[in-house]
Amino acid sequence: MILLITLAALLTAALFYQSLSSYLDSRRLPPLGRLVDTGSCRLHLRELGAGTPVVILESGIAATSISWALVQSRVAEFARVASYDRAGLGWSAPCVAPRTLQHMLSELNTLLAAAQLPPPYVLVGHSFGGLLIRAYAHLHPAEVVGLVFVDPVSLSHWSRCTPQEIRRLRTGARLSRRGALLAHLGVVRAALALLVAGNRRLPAFIARASAGRATGVLSNIVGQIQKLPPVYWPMVRSHWSSPKSFRAMAAYLECLPASAQAATQMSLPPDLPFVILSASSATPAELHERDLWTRQSSCGRHVIIEDTGHWLPFERPDAVIRAIRELVDIARHRSNS
Repeated sequence: MILLITLAALLTAALFYQSLSSYLDSRRLPPLGRLVDTGSCRLHLRELGAGTPVVILESGIAATSISWALVQSRVAEFARVASYDRAGLGWSAPCVAPRTLQHMLSELNTLLAAAQLPPPYVLVGHSFGGLLIRAYAHLHPAEVVGLVFVDPVSLSHWSRCTPQEIRRLRTGARLSRRGALLAHLGVVRAALALLVAGNRRLPAFIARASAGRATGVLSNIVGQIQKLPPVYWPMVRSHWSSPKSFRAMAAYLECLPASAQAATQMSLPPDLPFVILSASSATPAELHERDLWTRQSSCGRHVIIEDTGHWLPFERPDAVIRAIRELVDIARHRSNS
């Protein structure tokens, strides 16, 4: 009886801690942009700058608009630029529609219209975002005047997943859903706070005891947070302390193979200018696939950024900004000629 009472008290305390902290986050960490009603859900959009074409920033598979913090403000010096949070991530609400490529592109298209961001667009996609901007350009060729692929996911690899890769994705989705439960109980919030404060031993113990391999996930989140200006750290910690972020990540991981398979059937317009930026950590197979994209186009080029990892928007925002500026200038020259 004493044990049950103790457990009930701990559970109540954990739920109260998570509920109170979430409420305080909502008061002191409001959205950086605005929430736009797309009909199926409300998506967070952050817009800066002015001019045409409009630059649209598409984040990685579980990343948010904050991942473009080092890029967006500088692009706003020469263009109108918008970043957003896909459904369930960051400040965006969850969406009941399944995470298919068609639904994600439809949500983006509806968001741009509802937010009154008219074409033409230069689309910029990091990682999984590269898959989305390629498919969007195929479906809306008249609206897109340039693409910047920032270390994009491999369509060839993920459209033909091995059984091992399928198991890996399913494991990631299962751990993400377990993470949602832990976030609901305040465990993720406490572990992230301890990690940021420099205490790694206790969060590692919590992660091993509750979620197996989640220690590496938490450490990776903190590592990426610390590449951003400190003003953004509480925002990212708040997002990853929310159960909805983990549920969304599970859904996006599960949709990756089908999305890649669908995207392989969507060719790029042959005269559409694009730049592919590859991290030096990219595999030979990934680099070969990206070279094929450029050879199939009359207006594409591929650049490898030396001494970099996958997170180019954090590690080399200058290279990303230069590529965006190049395509904005090309689009403006073409519209004036």
